[in-house]
Amino acid sequence: MADSSITPSFSRFDLPERLTQSDIEANRFTEAALERHKREGMELAVRARWLALAVVAVMLPLLNPSWDVLYYHLMLALMAGTGLLAQRVARVGVSRLELAVLFCDLALLTIVLVAPNPFSQNDWPSAAPYQFELFQYFLIILAAGTMAYSWRTIAAMGLWAAGMWLTAAGMVWWFGKTDLALSEAVNTALAGFPEFAQLADPNRVNFDLRLQETVVFLIVALTLALSVRRFNRLLLSNAALERERENLSRYFSPNVVDELSQHDEPLKQIRSHDIAVLFVDIADFTAFAAERDPNEVIETLREFHARMEQEVFRFNGTLDKYLGDGLMATFGTPEPGEKDASNALRCARAMQVSVQDLNRDRARWGQPTIDARFGLHYGPVVLADIGTSRLEYAVIGNTVNVASRIERLTRTLPGPVAFSDDLKTRVVEEVGANDLVLEEIGEFRDQTIRGLDKSITVWSAG
Repeated sequence: MADSSITPSFSRFDLPERLTQSDIEANRFTEAALERHKREGMELAVRARWLALAVVAVMLPLLNPSWDVLYYHLMLALMAGTGLLAQRVARVGVSRLELAVLFCDLALLTIVLVAPNPFSQNDWPSAAPYQFELFQYFLIILAAGTMAYSWRTIAAMGLWAAGMWLTAAGMVWWFGKTDLALSEAVNTALAGFPEFAQLADPNRVNFDLRLQETVVFLIVALTLALSVRRFNRLLLSNAALERERENLSRYFSPNVVDELSQHDEPLKQIRSHDIAVLFVDIADFTAFAAERDPNEVIETLREFHARMEQEVFRFNGTLDKYLGDGLMATFGTPEPGEKDASNALRCARAMQVSVQDLNRDRARWGQPTIDARFGLHYGPVVLADIGTSRLEYAVIGNTVNVASRIERLTRTLPGPVAFSDDLKTRVVEEVGANDLVLEEIGEFRDQTIRGLDKSITVWSAG
């Protein structure tokens, strides 16, 4: 049912609330959630309708064991077809074609319930069908509709069904065929009980009962509409939560997002344990950027960061921060794992391969290659969030500084990947000395690292 309060630009959304255009454009999760709900709801609605029609088809011969029932079986099959058609034309939002199919569906049911059966040999008065309490069959379509339609459409279904039923009653009363002999027979049989005779008279439409039926049906329809509206609010609320989680995942790795989403204050507690820290940097990037258009520089960084980020998350790391042309990643945050050091080293070597692939593409495009460098260290850190109104998850400790300075050592080492002996020792403990991640590495003793009291052994790969 169209709502004039919704602007044409929103016509494709079947929204339970009024939203501005900017709200919709900024929230693709709302559209995705509504489309998913509509698709799944229509599938359930069609299955529920077919099941209900099958039950009715079995029930009818038991109530009326005659060939006349074939007409109703034919109509049930036609209604099953209109349900499938409604699924095919279903759209999220106001769809005139979909509403037209739904209107025809209700009109078809009205005709089946009120119009005389052409296969029947009974010459009954036109008002006779109203004696069988047939209006309850509208509940089948209404109940199935709650699985797929908006609350406005459910309310419209209630109004349409009630209006069609009362209109049909008026037409039967005005144009219908009567049999006065039946009325006289009923009055004679129930002499002295005029009220019962009136109820049992097959020539009477009994508008008071028809009004009662439609009022009760409307109450049920409006109650269901409010329930659907409440459900749609929950649906949009869930879509908002998905959007918030997706926004978090743009800045935090999946393991941090899980930690944030599953606990009220997961990062408030100060923690201290060993982790692996990885620093990535592009060598001589300042000179590279100075000679090129800013747009080209930004596009280069985006492509590089996207590849590096992908590897960090693939090896269960946490993207701590971007550092201009580089980044810092941690492995073992917010909770330590069994293979943090080996995951960090595998990530660095996978990053190296990814940069080689990127450079091959850049060479084909006639662009200069990128010289990426990687430094790793394993040791103790302190983890907590810092700040007051704007919190930042911080990893603090000399381990971070050492990893950064090891990355700078790669300028004087043969390979682009360098890691401390502490990290190598931990990798051996995790996966063994013969693991592929430790192949083709060279040892460089007595490397001086600012911030450490003594020189250390650094290993180089690449």
